[in-house]
Amino acid sequence: MVWWPIGASLFASNIGSEHFVGIAGTAAAGGIAIGGYEWNALILVVVLGWLFVPIYIKAGVVTMPEYLRKRFGGKRIQVYLSVLSLFLYIFTKISADIFSGAVFIQLAIGLDLYVAVVILLAITALYTITGGLAAVIYTDTLQTFIMIVGSFILMGFAFAEVGGYDAFMKKYMEAIPANISYGNTTINSECYTPREDAFHIFRDVSGDMPWPGLIFGLSIIALWYWCTDQVIVQRCLSGKNLSHVKAGCVMCGYLKLLPMFIVVMPGMISRILYTDIVACVVPEICQQYCGTPVGCTNIAYPKMVVELMPDGLRGLMLSVMLASLMSSLTSIFNSASTLFTVDIYPIIRSRPSERELMLVGRAFMVVLIGISIAWVPVVQSAQSGQLFDYIQSITSYLGPPIASVFLLAIFCKRVNEQGAFWGLMVGLLVGLSRMITEFAYGTGSCTAPSNCPFIICGIHYLYFAIILFGVSTIVILAVSFMTKPIPDVHLYRLCWSLRNSKEERIDLDANEENDKADEKDEESVNEESGEEPGCFKKAYNWFCGLDQQKGPKLSKEEEEALNKKLTDTTEVPLWKNVMNINAIILLAVAVFCHAYFA
Repeated sequence: MVWWPIGASLFASNIGSEHFVGIAGTAAAGGIAIGGYEWNALILVVVLGWLFVPIYIKAGVVTMPEYLRKRFGGKRIQVYLSVLSLFLYIFTKISADIFSGAVFIQLAIGLDLYVAVVILLAITALYTITGGLAAVIYTDTLQTFIMIVGSFILMGFAFAEVGGYDAFMKKYMEAIPANISYGNTTINSECYTPREDAFHIFRDVSGDMPWPGLIFGLSIIALWYWCTDQVIVQRCLSGKNLSHVKAGCVMCGYLKLLPMFIVVMPGMISRILYTDIVACVVPEICQQYCGTPVGCTNIAYPKMVVELMPDGLRGLMLSVMLASLMSSLTSIFNSASTLFTVDIYPIIRSRPSERELMLVGRAFMVVLIGISIAWVPVVQSAQSGQLFDYIQSITSYLGPPIASVFLLAIFCKRVNEQGAFWGLMVGLLVGLSRMITEFAYGTGSCTAPSNCPFIICGIHYLYFAIILFGVSTIVILAVSFMTKPIPDVHLYRLCWSLRNSKEERIDLDANEENDKADEKDEESVNEESGEEPGCFKKAYNWFCGLDQQKGPKLSKEEEEALNKKLTDTTEVPLWKNVMNINAIILLAVAVFCHAYFA
């Protein structure tokens, strides 16, 4: 895969409908600070392309749990990470995408929630199941173009309606709803008055998005997402060579500049134009407008699309939302099926054939869709006006231990399997204790705060991510230094200090791999010696992508040459320098943007 589809697919996989609904909603409530979440990625995509991907390519892995198995040996870390990743996909990414897409569709065309969800998931699954990763990446590329064009058009309409940037800044600070009391209760002014620091990214240490949390805590979450998440890394591993991967990362970085202007600011403008609806604080009024008593900021972006855009362009924006939803879901479905077939299914059934794995991967996607639809009522009942906070808080409670393990696995060769496993376990217990307690008490709202004890829920989730990352790192290093190290012969080209080693690596799972290579399942043998399939079978195989012609059996020397090519990270010096210069420019742009809006 060449660089531009990689960059577009990285961007489209990241920007889902939860961005248009969740980020725009948070911006309507609190200002531009949420844009810092997007600009943080400008730094992390460079870290991904220059530090992490070269190691993954040299390791010759397909999934992230597979890398940990090669790095540490054993199966327990690989299986744990695969299962946890699938849970995170279901309860954060898929559920948030479905919910936010349904919010838009309900407001735009009045379609029943479940009908909309089923139709969207069916269309998304159809081309994911039949097309595989290549279809997903090229579809993402097209949908990225649709998203950007449509969003720019809406941004133009929004700024024209509000009277330009200066008027936007002035009017946002005056966007206060008319109804601020109910019964004998007068609502605290903090609940409906725009924040004084609404146009600052970096805020007070005790604010809604404290600057230490935005710099350090968010970087830890972003490290997990951009550098170790299967959905993102899988796109990079499909690259033609390392230079194309780096170019794709740089392209994605520049595209990540856009959400501040095409999502965050339009969300804030929606508050100006529809103050009484988007900024409502009286529970009964909010229930009337958007079906939830705690606030209607989630409808900020969809409301502006429906009210502001002329008929033809409204259809374009509907396609933008559907495109973002579908591109995000296809990425997740494809990566989740890869995780299941590569890391989990071989434990259930040893030595499955390639055909069996393809069928199981497609069947697993159908199961994933069923679970996702069943989870919609839970997401619907949990609608609290804080969709993006919900996603980020779940990630803060479960992601930092994974980020710590990958970071130390690559940059500290002394870390071993025992240290990594117990670091993950301790991190999981600490994270779950916070998450379960918070959901048991409820997150509350400005008008009805939660009763959760301050010692547990009072710490901002970005600060908690820093604490959890630190605890996990200490446990990993402590246990590793108290136990036996892994010999270098097992670590060549798996960690940074040994990345350029030319010596042969003996993988810790080498015996298992040899067993798989030597023994073939009976079904696989039957496939190779089977009769010519009939017309119906050929059509079925073509539809499911199973009609690939088997190539000639490779000799041992040819297999070694192919493996060497797949794990090659050499670059043409000219393009290597061009990419390095582009990376420096991108980092400089990131620093400038943060400083300008600080």
